[in-house]
Amino acid sequence: MKKAVYPGSFDPITIGHMEILQRSLEVFDEVTLLLAVNPNKNSVFSVEERLEMMREATKNMPGVKVDFYPGLTVDYCRNYGAKHLIRGLRAVTDFEYEFQLSAANHFAAPDIDMVFFMSKKENTFISSSTINELNRAGVDISPLVPPIVVEMYKRKTK
Repeated sequence: MKKAVYPGSFDPITIGHMEILQRSLEVFDEVTLLLAVNPNKNSVFSVEERLEMMREATKNMPGVKVDFYPGLTVDYCRNYGAKHLIRGLRAVTDFEYEFQLSAANHFAAPDIDMVFFMSKKENTFISSSTINELNRAGVDISPLVPPIVVEMYKRKTK
């Protein structure tokens, strides 16, 4: 069985993430959507809220597991038995960051390979940060996120 891990902060999960996840399932038998906490980011949603969104968004996707790990993603991969990390690329600006991350991961775990999926052109502008900004501005984000995300924003504003 080919296993992969798709890590991210998923604050919130978007249709861009879902697109990359769906395409990765065409290559791998099992993909773990891994909530990885970035201490340099101020999250809108708590770990528990993000996990709830991730589980709900993927509940009808066979081969997907949702998990949380506070340590190094490559350590999670080793413990889980995955040899591949999934990453999405939207634009050239993503490439520089992902290239550095890939080099650091290779240094820490040369046995783990990163696999990159290019976003479809219609999803290249979608990021969690953009979703959060649009939502704060009152823009309807429902076409850009799974329905659970809209519901979670509504819960937060009550």
